[in-house]
Amino acid sequence: MNKDQQMAAAILKHVGGKENVDNLTNCMTRVRIRAKDDTAVDKEALKNIDGVMGVVEDDTWQIVVGPGTVNVVTAEIQKLIGENHELSFEEKNARDAAARKERNKTPFKQFLRRLGNIFIPLIPGLVASGIINGVAQFLINYGLKTEDHTWLLLMTILGGGLFMYLAILVGWNTAKEFGGTPVLGAIAGMFIFNPALEQVTIFGEQLQPGRGGLFGVIFAAWLMVFFERNIRKVMPRSIDIIFTSLFTVLIVGALSIYAVMPVAGVLAEGITSGINSVLSIGGPLAGAVMAGFFLPLVMVGLHHGLTPIHLELINTFNFTTLLPILAMAGAGQVGAAIAIFMKTKNQRLRTIIKGGLPVGFLGIGEPLLYGVTLPLGRPFITASMGAAVGGAIQASFGTGALGIGVSGLSLTPLIAEGNYVQYLIGIAVAYSLGFLFTYLFGFKEEMAKGI
Repeated sequence: MNKDQQMAAAILKHVGGKENVDNLTNCMTRVRIRAKDDTAVDKEALKNIDGVMGVVEDDTWQIVVGPGTVNVVTAEIQKLIGENHELSFEEKNARDAAARKERNKTPFKQFLRRLGNIFIPLIPGLVASGIINGVAQFLINYGLKTEDHTWLLLMTILGGGLFMYLAILVGWNTAKEFGGTPVLGAIAGMFIFNPALEQVTIFGEQLQPGRGGLFGVIFAAWLMVFFERNIRKVMPRSIDIIFTSLFTVLIVGALSIYAVMPVAGVLAEGITSGINSVLSIGGPLAGAVMAGFFLPLVMVGLHHGLTPIHLELINTFNFTTLLPILAMAGAGQVGAAIAIFMKTKNQRLRTIIKGGLPVGFLGIGEPLLYGVTLPLGRPFITASMGAAVGGAIQASFGTGALGIGVSGLSLTPLIAEGNYVQYLIGIAVAYSLGFLFTYLFGFKEEMAKGI
């Protein structure tokens, strides 16, 4: 049994065995397990498994094992679980509602979690598409033309495919998240973003395809779930397969035009213009606050809920100025980790840092967050201080990103308007001050004894 298999077996054991696993998935760094009985999960034992960097207790148990490793370990756990019983949609909804009530989560946190659950499965595609788009745009900025190079044109097509049809995937995942039929959610995405809508005039106003952005898609897909569930309650079973979905699509289609798109349009415009105004008025101070306080969101896994905001900013302004600012949070951690590595003699801590730094430079911060700065305490604060200064610099430059899915140095090709140097200056400052603050007063050797 290799190390990954041992880790998988230990994780499964301490979440209460395969009989206690209701759902298993993973994101870029975390194995995510929904337990049937949370009281059967041994959180402290999970933390002490060799290779586990941290454990977050939420609607799902999030076991942080790092990029690359997470895919292998999740696959090994799935092998050990085998074919498990799947609860019905109604059972899952009832169970999830009870769990949410018991945990007394705030509506805002629950909203962000739901958004995260919708977008987390899309992360691998967003990363791949974003990098391809970034490299293609980088080459175009430096003089290459798609009409002269077929391979470059194909890169733009390949990289842009996900974003062209993203509404369909978001609608599918939304319906799935809320316990409905995924294809009906996908239809909501297809309808709202269908270019043919611009041929339609309602009350003297020409419809605007995609109005409300992904917020509109999410709301329309949720309505699909709502109407499907309630229509099914009164529909005779003999004709359910035909008329439940038919009436659901017709009703939500009409509501999308007359209610969802106008309301979501106002919401999307309010959010994007609000963020733009905050950064315009607050400038460096706003950037510092956003970057300095972003790590707590990452810590509890709520940062994925910001994905539709980034995408709506890109849809409105062609780039998101929010992402480069928030990316400084990971840069501050990198600087803090390097300072600790230089000061500590604790070999286990040095090993964790050596493993976490390469992916930290590439924008994946969870290994350093859960393995180093958060357990030590004070470095978490000094890393955030370095991040705040980096965020202030990005805000003052007005740096924007053309895509999402990556961070750190990996975000460089995606920087808009050729402002690569400005972005790298900000990230270098975050590295440097995260290092300096931690080296001078953020770490003492006795702090490493508990690691």
